[in-house]
Amino acid sequence: MSLAPSARDAAFRWIADDPDQDARTELQGVLARAMAGDQAAIDDLADRMGGPLTFGTAGLRGPVRAGANGMNEAVVVRTTAGLADWLQRNGHGGGVVVVGRDARHGSEQFHRAVAGVLAAAGFDVRVLDRPLPTPVTAFLVRRLNAVAGVQITASHNPPADNGYKLYIEHGAQIVPPTDRQIEAAIAQVPAAVSVPRSETWTTLSDAEVGEYVARAASLPVGGARSLRVAATPMHGVGAETLAAVLSAAGFTDVHFVTQQREPDADFPTVSFPNPEEPGATDLLLALAADVDADLAIALDPDADRCALGVKERDGSWRMLRGDETGVLLGEHILSTMDATDALVATTIVSSSLLSKVAAAHGARYDETLTGFKWLVRAGDGTGTGLVYAYEEALGHCVDPDYVRDKDGISAAVLACDLAAGLKSEGRSPLDVLDDLAVTHGLHLTDQVSLRVTDLSRIGELMAKLRTDPPTSLADVSVTAEDLRPRADVLALRGEGVRVLIRPSGTEPKLKAYLEIVEPVPDRDGLAAARQRAVARLAALRGEVAALFD
Repeated sequence: MSLAPSARDAAFRWIADDPDQDARTELQGVLARAMAGDQAAIDDLADRMGGPLTFGTAGLRGPVRAGANGMNEAVVVRTTAGLADWLQRNGHGGGVVVVGRDARHGSEQFHRAVAGVLAAAGFDVRVLDRPLPTPVTAFLVRRLNAVAGVQITASHNPPADNGYKLYIEHGAQIVPPTDRQIEAAIAQVPAAVSVPRSETWTTLSDAEVGEYVARAASLPVGGARSLRVAATPMHGVGAETLAAVLSAAGFTDVHFVTQQREPDADFPTVSFPNPEEPGATDLLLALAADVDADLAIALDPDADRCALGVKERDGSWRMLRGDETGVLLGEHILSTMDATDALVATTIVSSSLLSKVAAAHGARYDETLTGFKWLVRAGDGTGTGLVYAYEEALGHCVDPDYVRDKDGISAAVLACDLAAGLKSEGRSPLDVLDDLAVTHGLHLTDQVSLRVTDLSRIGELMAKLRTDPPTSLADVSVTAEDLRPRADVLALRGEGVRVLIRPSGTEPKLKAYLEIVEPVPDRDGLAAARQRAVARLAALRGEVAALFD
């Protein structure tokens, strides 16, 4: 394949318009190699200039590299200029905007670019001047009645990536048609080098950040505090804030994974900095066993996700699945409040167990599309009455009046509240899961995912499965339902079996979400029911993996 003139010309224009000398030099090198016939460089250039980043499940994300299809200063400047234009045209000119960042490669540079463009556009810019968790930014957007908030982060993506997470008024992420409107505004922005910038912004004080800590620390409702915790921020920015919140809440026996406590943009001890990934929590579970912890907590790098680890009855340690944590926190929240007319929500790909828990407490229940931009708008489209929302990918919103997004730190302190109360009764989270299984049936979930290097492969597989879906899975007849246009999801459902297949919104993956529901006659029959469910789930996993092949 030869170098396309359109890619060559686009690269020349980008180089001329890029305000970052290092990025210009980087792209010049790729262009020179491509023009010399280097096939790898030709492919690389085509990818870099193949189109702008677009708003996905949680904002913009992409590799830190020069070019239109990457995270770099030019892209950030033009994105922010488009955002400023949209805010002004929608009556928010001059309003407060909060700008935060994590500690990834490029985050500090991009953070200054966002603040500078918004300041020059006349907004009252309030910046967090050091790497802090994404939930702190989300909290401050609501606390300061800001018209928008921007967090520079790629959350749990691979080390090479960075991103741009956007909140608008009321502290929720954007949804259609706002995302497309902002993208249209970005497309009209002139060359990044000509976008005005200023440094007339305000740095938020430690006292204002401390308001988040105080609020999160106020969430526990029980009085028990005897709990030993093992924790990791996964080389991200959550350790300092998590420690402060737990201490303020009275949980002081906290042990961090030393090798992962400090921010490190290279994430040296994990292949992918995502607690869901195999091996990512090995150091945490080893620490939990070593210190004889009662609970293990893993945050993702920007601390908006929380995974829990528990000690099995044989003394070994394992991480709970996101659905297990989700239903535990949902049950805990509903059982400690008047749940009449309260709303809990999860996504179409999460376990169905929360619906039964909600019904048992007289609470309302809703399922939304994947992503917290939808979850916090559950019910009537505004999230009225929402007290808890979760998605199986380790996201939990336990305090939606103050943080209208997932928040790993507030979820962690509430998990400590639950675990400490259970410990004082001689029980553990596993006992609660058993109670729920006996009452509502055993719900086991799992995932099958296929990571690709060629994104077209995902579309090909989805098309094939829609054209020729399976008619049975795990020895149960299933029917297929295409959820388009509402969502790019294929649902396969049968008696006690559910599989939902969709492209990931944040990673180059095709994902399948599996659920097996097994009736439990009584507590004495729980072990046998679990054996049946585990076998059925294993069979289902194998069949779905074969579909992906």
